[in-house]
This record gives sequence, C-alpha cells and structure tokens, in this order.
Amino acid sequence: MEKEQFFKHKFVPVTTILLAILAIWYLSTVLLNTPFQIDLDSRAGVSTGTLEFIGRTMAQPKPVMPAPHQVAIAVFDNTFLRAIDSNRSLVYNAWITLTSTTVGFVFGTLLGILIAIGIVHVKALDRSLMPWIIASQTVPVLAIAPMVIVVLAAVDITGLIPKALISTYLSFFPVTVGMVKGLRSPEAMHLDLMRTYNANASQTFWKLRLPASVPFLFTSMKVGIAASLVGAIVAELPTGAVAGIGAKLLAGSYYSQTIDIWAALVAGSVLAALLVAIVSLASRIVDRAMGRRPS
Repeated sequence: MEKEQFFKHKFVPVTTILLAILAIWYLSTVLLNTPFQIDLDSRAGVSTGTLEFIGRTMAQPKPVMPAPHQVAIAVFDNTFLRAIDSNRSLVYNAWITLTSTTVGFVFGTLLGILIAIGIVHVKALDRSLMPWIIASQTVPVLAIAPMVIVVLAAVDITGLIPKALISTYLSFFPVTVGMVKGLRSPEAMHLDLMRTYNANASQTFWKLRLPASVPFLFTSMKVGIAASLVGAIVAELPTGAVAGIGAKLLAGSYYSQTIDIWAALVAGSVLAALLVAIVSLASRIVDRAMGRRPS
C-alpha cells in the first residue's frame, strides 16, 4: 500500500514534470538554434532533411541553447573525467564556492539568531532595527557586492572574507525573520504558566521560547543556505575569481561557452539541493533529540 501511494503521489507527478521540462527544453533548443544552423548550412552549401537538420541544431559546439544531453555530457566529463584539482573540474569549482557559502551561512545564521533575540526582548530594537533589516534586502546584491569587495580590497582584505560577507548579507535575513517568528510562537497561556512558575526572562527563553523556535529556525535555515550559495556565486563575479561556480559562469560568458555555463548552473543546483538536504537531515536529528514526533 505504501509503495502504491509513493508511486501514485510522488513518482508519477515528479516524473511527469521532468519529462515535460525535457520536452520543452528540447523544443526550445531546436527553435533557438535554428536560425544559426540555417546560416551555417547556407554558408557551407549543405542541404539536409528535416530530421538531420534538427539533429544538427542539437549538436552545435556553441549553441544559443544547449540540448539537455549536451549539458549532461559536459557535467559528466567535468565531474568524473577531470582531475579534482583541475580548474575545469566542477567538483573543484563547487568546493571553492562551497567554502565561502559555508562560512557566510554560519556567520549569517549566528547574526540572524542574535538579532532575533534582541528584537524579541528589546522593544526599541523591534521598532528601530527591524524596518532597516527589511529595507536592506531591497538593495540588489549585484549592487552591494562590488562595493563590499572594493572597500575590503582597499584595506588588503581579499579572497574568502569578501565572498563570505556577501553570503552573510543574504543569509541572515531569512534566519532573523524565521527566528523572530519562532521566539514569539509560544501561546499566551504557556507564557502565563512560566510567570506562574516565577520564571525570569532567561529561564523563559531557554525553557520555552528557544525550543519552540527550533522548527522555525531550521525552516529559515533552508532558505538561508540557498541564499548564501547565491551570494557566494554572485560575489565571485566582480572579484575576478579564477575558480568557483561564479568564475565558471563568467568564463563561459566571455568565450560563449554556453554548454559550460549550463553545466555550471546544474552543478550549482545540485550543490544547493545537497546543502538543503543536509539542513533537513540536521533538523530531523534535532527533532528526535528533543523528543518531537515526525510529522
């Protein structure tokens, strides 16, 4: 029965969506690459049938839109057939990006938790700091990243720290918002019960507010880790980095290597999925340690 439910409610819908995406992708590949292929064939004086022509549109070395199989081959080659320390290895570039992502996420999470605690316990911070935090996220990260990098480079701070700071900037906001909501989630009757027990603010925080905020914290951390990865990739663009997923995207755009660009995007997507899965696993472990029943 469980297998039937899994097949009906998860496997079939997911497979259907994937097949639809692949069909749209292949159709887009043919449509977008057709004008260039017509020009190539006319210059070479080549006349082909419809099927052969479609095949040529999906085999161009520098296509406008690479076909899914071209991207898959590029991902496989640059993941398994390259030395790990090679500049063309997706594993190596993903590791460089992962380093700044992790550092930025850790700092962003700690900063978000501290700000949330302050907002919940100090009314002045709630009224003054929270609007500024919200307003900070309206500034595009593409505008902030160059400024941060230039300012830090002026004081000889380069490399990992500028990229981690930009990741921190993107990741602290969802953690702050989620943690504030979590710390305020206990019901009034539970807070009244703590007052009945003559618990002070510190005891209420550790015994009631913090445990209640854990599910909210991990939910916001899933958003934060993905935002941190985006920040790390964006931060690699204005730094002129020679390694990292952002550097791969930049190099691909310089040399019109669209297949490499899409392969780097796939690597970034896989990395994001793995990071979110790790946070989800940590959430389950913490829930079990706290005695919560799985939902």
